[in-house]
Amino acid sequence: MNNIKIICVGKLKEKYLKEGIDEYLKRLSKYCNIEIIEVPDEKAPENLSEKQEEQIKIKEGQGILKYIKENMYVIALDIKGKMISSEDLVAFMEDLGVKGISNAAFVIGGSLGLSKEVLQRADYKLSFSKMTFPHQLMRLILLEQIYRGFRIIKGEMRV
Repeated sequence: MNNIKIICVGKLKEKYLKEGIDEYLKRLSKYCNIEIIEVPDEKAPENLSEKQEEQIKIKEGQGILKYIKENMYVIALDIKGKMISSEDLVAFMEDLGVKGISNAAFVIGGSLGLSKEVLQRADYKLSFSKMTFPHQLMRLILLEQIYRGFRIIKGEMRV
């Protein structure tokens, strides 16, 4: 994976998250080209009907899908996805490289999750935990794991 895009819903507001993300983007720049793409989030007040929730996810999903190219390997972060260890993530990253996949996109949905359309486009569904995390915080956690993966692959740190 030489080219990685992280496509996520919503803008970051918290300074501490921005600083952490900027630090990992800087560290990762020596291993790959990495870019974060922010897609506008839709207002999601409390007590939405299922239909309203679905409409919000569809609209956010359309924004996400605009940035997904045909040749991209898409990894959707989904609570129902496969839970793997950091070691498994390293093996997964190495396997993508062996298969010649150089363009990957990690997709982080908004507070309501990802639309069916985005999940159907995904080549892989990844879950970090059965716990729910704020989607803004997931960016930082994801970047740290990608960075850890590259360092292990390059033999710079142990698993």
